[in-house]
Amino acid sequence: MSRTRDLGKIISGNFDVPAASLDSVTRSNISDLGTGALSNRNLIINGAMQVAQRSTSVTGIGADQTAYHTIDRWQIETGGSNSGRFTMSQSSDAPSGFGSSLKLDCTTSDTSIGAGEYLLLEYRIEGQDVQRIKKGTPDAEEITISFYVKANAAFNFVLEVLDATNGRQCSKLFSTTTGWNRVELTYPADTTGAVANNNAEGIRLFFWIHAGSNYTGGTLNSSSFTNNPPAANRASGISSFYSSTSNEFYLTGFQMEAGNTATPFEHRSYGEELAKCQRYFCKNGTASSSYYAYVYNANFKFVHVQYPVQMRATPTASYTMNNGSWNIFNMDNVHWKTYGSSTYDDTGTYRLENYSFDAEL
Repeated sequence: MSRTRDLGKIISGNFDVPAASLDSVTRSNISDLGTGALSNRNLIINGAMQVAQRSTSVTGIGADQTAYHTIDRWQIETGGSNSGRFTMSQSSDAPSGFGSSLKLDCTTSDTSIGAGEYLLLEYRIEGQDVQRIKKGTPDAEEITISFYVKANAAFNFVLEVLDATNGRQCSKLFSTTTGWNRVELTYPADTTGAVANNNAEGIRLFFWIHAGSNYTGGTLNSSSFTNNPPAANRASGISSFYSSTSNEFYLTGFQMEAGNTATPFEHRSYGEELAKCQRYFCKNGTASSSYYAYVYNANFKFVHVQYPVQMRATPTASYTMNNGSWNIFNMDNVHWKTYGSSTYDDTGTYRLENYSFDAEL
């Protein structure tokens, strides 16, 4: 007796539904995979919102800034001196098959919207990681983005894709409901402007969830990628997340892939996602994971930290020592060294207590 499996189910992680024999399965009859790879289809890291190294909840966000707060790889950008404020958190409210979501909870409303205001949820991708979409070549492929989203009410928001190398962008409008809904958006192939093949920012994704007329007063640029279109065409038609303190926005299962088909979400283990996130940011979890210094010579003690993975670039270090002021001796995208003054017969304890390394785009 031969055992059978549905290859589409195997790829999506569900091994329990028998179907046609694997011997008879070919790419041509795996309709839900389009023309993409069978694995590593998703260009997004932490799309299931599993990893939150910095914090699981931060309140009072909204003043003009660009910063990471909670869920790894997902950044908030605000501008225009808006008065709205919100809490960003990792929530356990998620659709079937997911354990976490990114949640935004409006705590201070802003109903007098200034022309230059905006609130963006962003994701940035290295140029070398998006070469498969062949942007800027005659063989350029469409891009399909899918995600699960819900809110406390019906809203219209925009997801913009920006070619950070060439300043070309395209925006798509989508709607929320009060229940979890999978949104699928396909962006046109762009044969103009190749994305630089390096570790700098190549593609940036913007969720526009609040903006003034400077960004909403035109006609949404949704049919093709355009070089530096008028700002007013970037977010036309959106609702305002800041319209009420009752407003909530949830997001998970975010996937971006080459082609015009939204395939089942590509789940990864927590360990895989954490390692991918640590390319951009890593930190020690507790005091028990601190580093003790060792004697370097008669006048100095020394601490050497090897990052969990090779980081995208030489990071910015933030750290505290339990004893005295120490200096960075050497750092790159693989390791970090610091030293402090002491003597051989010093009886004190020297320890690197808290540290983080940031190489975000």
